[in-house]
Amino acid sequence: MSIRLEQLVERLGGQLKGNAQIEVGGIAPLDAATSSHMTFLSNPKFRVQAEQTHAAVLILSEADDEAVVAYQGTRIVTKNPYAYFAKAAQLFAAQAAIPVAAGIHASACVDASAQVAASATIGPQVVIEAGAVIGERAVIDAGSYIGRNARIGADTHFYARVTFHAGCEMGERGIVHSGVVIGADGFGFANESGVWVKIPQVGRVVIGNDVEIGANTTIDRGALSDTVLEDGVKLDNQIQIAHNCHIGAHTAIAACAGIAGSAKIGKYCSIGGAAMIHGHITIADRVHVSAGTLALRSILEPGQYTGFYPIAKHGEWEKSAALVRNLGTMREKIRALEKTIKSLTAQPTEQNND
Repeated sequence: MSIRLEQLVERLGGQLKGNAQIEVGGIAPLDAATSSHMTFLSNPKFRVQAEQTHAAVLILSEADDEAVVAYQGTRIVTKNPYAYFAKAAQLFAAQAAIPVAAGIHASACVDASAQVAASATIGPQVVIEAGAVIGERAVIDAGSYIGRNARIGADTHFYARVTFHAGCEMGERGIVHSGVVIGADGFGFANESGVWVKIPQVGRVVIGNDVEIGANTTIDRGALSDTVLEDGVKLDNQIQIAHNCHIGAHTAIAACAGIAGSAKIGKYCSIGGAAMIHGHITIADRVHVSAGTLALRSILEPGQYTGFYPIAKHGEWEKSAALVRNLGTMREKIRALEKTIKSLTAQPTEQNND
């Protein structure tokens, strides 16, 4: 399997410098590429490796094109080499993909009232409940569960053992990896004299187009209104999104993050791994929350926000923690000293008349 460079550039753009008739069979890292590969340079720190690579084709930016002199192969110059690499990799992956036959496996259990497009693929042991709708060319892999009146858009792929509960909706071209649970009950309870009373979770999860959800991530259904993920959202593995959250378009969230109930996250945000977002707060568009950060209050301006203490040896950390714990007392002492100094300096100086 290979792609002629001329055809690749016709599809993806970029400025081609060199032999347009080269056939490339895949993409490899700078230090592992051979004469049958493309490679890419997205970080100027690796310019030396780029000059030494054996790849037939190098994808790079205009600035790197001027700086990388020794490389003698064909070049593709583009504004965003990393994104160009991603798009090229999609083309190679599509070539290598094993074709999936449309149809419903004999072991699948599909309710008679469910609507499954003729072009869709339903794998072994899949359960599709009453009123569910499966769109054109959708793929539902083995062991997945689709609840009552759920809707899945065209070209969306559910990997094995995805659970998609009743009434939930997902748009087109989605990817949902194994172990994901969408539409489980949110954590809603009212306390009465120390006893927890369950609040029925009657909302849905509504997901837009071009959304990808990583393995073992959970997205809870809304309590009264819906939990919403807009178009283009990307979720890593093992993320918890609680009931009634709203995630704006093209926001990306890294692994092990937790989003508490009714949090609203804007568009084009990024949330680092293991970050925690408090419930009922708002995060503006284009906010980056660093890994491990705990966001307890709303963030209303774009920018990068970080809220964790730098790592240190344990003994040093204990000393720093002790200082932080005593800051309130130290503050009061400093204020008292300031008052004393102010009162002393305010007294008139005695004049010596001798």
